[in-house]
Amino acid sequence: MYAILAWRNIWRNPRRTIVILMAVIIGVWSMIFLGALMRGMETQMVKTAISTLTGSIQIHHMDYRNDPVVENSMDDMDKLDRILNATLGKDALWAKRIRVNAVASNARHSGGVILVGIEPEKEKKISFIGNSVISGRYLSLEDTNKIVVGRAFLEKFNTKIGHKLILMSQDTRKEIASKAFKIVGVFSAESEAIEKQFVFVPISQAAKMFKMGRSISEISILLPGSDIDGKQETRAAEKLKSGLANDTFHVETWHQLLPMMKAYLEMSGFFLYIWYGVVFVAMGFGIANTTLMAVFERTREFGLMKALGMRPVQVIKGVVTETFCLLVLGIFTGNILGFLSVAAIAKNGIDLSALAAGTQMWGIPRILYPEIWTQDVAVAGLMVLVLGILVSLYPAVKAARFTPTQAMLKN
Repeated sequence: MYAILAWRNIWRNPRRTIVILMAVIIGVWSMIFLGALMRGMETQMVKTAISTLTGSIQIHHMDYRNDPVVENSMDDMDKLDRILNATLGKDALWAKRIRVNAVASNARHSGGVILVGIEPEKEKKISFIGNSVISGRYLSLEDTNKIVVGRAFLEKFNTKIGHKLILMSQDTRKEIASKAFKIVGVFSAESEAIEKQFVFVPISQAAKMFKMGRSISEISILLPGSDIDGKQETRAAEKLKSGLANDTFHVETWHQLLPMMKAYLEMSGFFLYIWYGVVFVAMGFGIANTTLMAVFERTREFGLMKALGMRPVQVIKGVVTETFCLLVLGIFTGNILGFLSVAAIAKNGIDLSALAAGTQMWGIPRILYPEIWTQDVAVAGLMVLVLGILVSLYPAVKAARFTPTQAMLKN
């Protein structure tokens, strides 16, 4: 009975009902749409960070992170291989790397780079480099004196494919190691800083250059379905630590490797819910004002109800039910519009290339694809519904206090 009466009452003044419905719909739509943009940005930032040589988990020598030199490398490869095969699932992927700070130079320019020796076929499956070569070719394990550089590096050094590049760094004997490499490929990355910073060679050539033998700098592991919460990575890292049980090795998840990223993700969720609160405050004033106007217009009606024996709590229930119907209709329509808006841009994304200089600093991709999270939709809907009903209690209580005498005096 309450639902039927409420539905009829809210359409007694269609113009007023449509106005408040529009406020709820726009509010819910903005929550869903802007929340999807933020969540999509978060997800892509994490994916970009993981694919940019970070991986889900990394294993280093205990001192490597503090002093990334070739002396702080890992030697016991047999033990590492055994533990990795026994601990990680069959879907997990990993690759070994040699990573060294070096100086690159040619006839015109010189500058600092990070030289990364990779296992080409394995690296191709766990990081961006395998699918990012836009000119020339990718590396193979049999290559000798071949190197792949970034597009921005090519422009900075004013060189091109086929030209040579001299790399210098310190080897394990603390002597200067120098080697000439021929550029065979050029890669593109989300950030120009990455294109300028990293150069890639086969791991065998890096080991030979630095006289490292079988030693490596790091192992990067990619777990299937890596996500923002990092629970899977934490569990796997704990298993690896238990299996290694050695002070020589240091196991870290991407949360530990990228503390700034972790802090940003924690703050962004908090600010998203603050935004929900701000939207509701604006919406709540409209709900309270419109409901209050409707109540004062129906003073005689509420007085008559009281005279016929309706209790105050029943009057409150009736007014709250009207608000409930409005809110449910607005939330439902707002969700539909939010989903349609996200679907309309999900395929091609939003091009942020014009803001590339500002977005690259935070690892934000050039193309942003929105992503709807179920928990955000649920929080937005519940917030609007629960707080909207609470806001409507004030007009409902005012209606319950009307007496038959007041109703008779109403002109």
